[in-house]
Amino acid sequence: MQTTRRSLLKGLGALPLLFSGPTLQAFAQGGAASAAETAVPPILFVHGNGDHAALWITQIWRMESNGIARPRLAALNFTDPQARNDDTVAQPDRSSTEDQRRELAAAVAELKRRTGAAKVALVASSRGGNAVRSFIKAGGAADVSHAVLCGTPNHGVYAWDVGLGNEFNGKGPFLRGLNEGESEVTPGVAFLTLRSDGLDKYAQADGRFVGKPGTPTGVTVEGPELRGATNLVLGALDHREVAFHPRSFREIYKFIAGREPLRVAIAPEETVRLSGLVTATPGGVPTNRPVADATVEVFRVAPDSGERIGAALYSGKTGADGRWGPVDTQPPWPLEFVLSQPGEMTTHIYRSPFPRSSDVVHLRAARPSAKPEADVGAVVMLSRPRGYFGLPRDVVLLDGREPADVKPGVPTDSVTTLKLPMSEAGRAVTSLFNEERLVARAWPLAENRVTVAELTY
Repeated sequence: MQTTRRSLLKGLGALPLLFSGPTLQAFAQGGAASAAETAVPPILFVHGNGDHAALWITQIWRMESNGIARPRLAALNFTDPQARNDDTVAQPDRSSTEDQRRELAAAVAELKRRTGAAKVALVASSRGGNAVRSFIKAGGAADVSHAVLCGTPNHGVYAWDVGLGNEFNGKGPFLRGLNEGESEVTPGVAFLTLRSDGLDKYAQADGRFVGKPGTPTGVTVEGPELRGATNLVLGALDHREVAFHPRSFREIYKFIAGREPLRVAIAPEETVRLSGLVTATPGGVPTNRPVADATVEVFRVAPDSGERIGAALYSGKTGADGRWGPVDTQPPWPLEFVLSQPGEMTTHIYRSPFPRSSDVVHLRAARPSAKPEADVGAVVMLSRPRGYFGLPRDVVLLDGREPADVKPGVPTDSVTTLKLPMSEAGRAVTSLFNEERLVARAWPLAENRVTVAELTY
């Protein structure tokens, strides 16, 4: 039976992730799991369009903070996470629905093999939910206990008679095949959908968010729901927050574990070890293909100036697998990651302190959205991978001002850019998103360098 329930979260902003093919990121930890831990199935997190495993880092930390053993938590990297324009027509560095289904099947089999579990739970963001539904319907139901779909456009981003080959067209053969029948879920698997109450840019009645303002999309805010699933509405969260917000964690954990979490806050560890993957963006297309011979440096920085404190904590080159690290740090330390690779701008990434260890601190070279003007001395980008900037919902300040390139209303922008004159290159730039504050240095553009202040929450 379908269940629909509305939460009372209204108007709240966000609070203060191996084998060939897809990359399965596991958190290695010694010790046997307790009976309570083993009662919860292993959980595989599945990212969305163009994303990677690192987006799940905060939810994985919250699972760990509730006693779920690290080897029972994993996050998948799809090799080519970006969808094709037409699912039936090959495009360089993009994937079909069948590519994603096949890679997810391999990841599920590997997690079952490693844990010895009969079934796993799948938690997916956006496009990742398409792969989950496709895998389950194609015979994977016997391997899956729970499927949690967060902001997945289950009935399309639009439903039009043109472009039927697009994976996100609700009238296309892919989604029609998944949604046929009285029930839209596969028997034997417990399904939960999480959606926004109007702030998901991919569940809108007007086509302005897909480049056709004034054209009805044929879908509504209820588009992510499924007949036969438990469908929850999480209030004023955006498309990404319905997967990565603390409020979302509570519902994900409760649905899979069958009980309320003991805590939603992330419990810090005494010592923190970080590592990750450097991935390629050929022609600007995000992939999870490893980059070899990239140089990664990690520095501890002062929280109020972004100035480096001492020598590099880590400096090394990636091998053929694209892996960097590990580096040991401390929970109170903000960090600067410096990524240098052939053919890309040197990227200086500033991050808030890491409260826990992780091996999905993945790095991609950044590129300004447009070629800076000749008189620009530095470019600083404020990035929020686990959500969008919502105005006036959120406090968003970059260098003491509300960014002019963030559109108000339905949150659609996850990056805002500050351009500084040559006379100001090298100075500190402060960013504030709700309760998360970052201070970065504006590295000179003349040296082919770009600065990214990357929010964790």
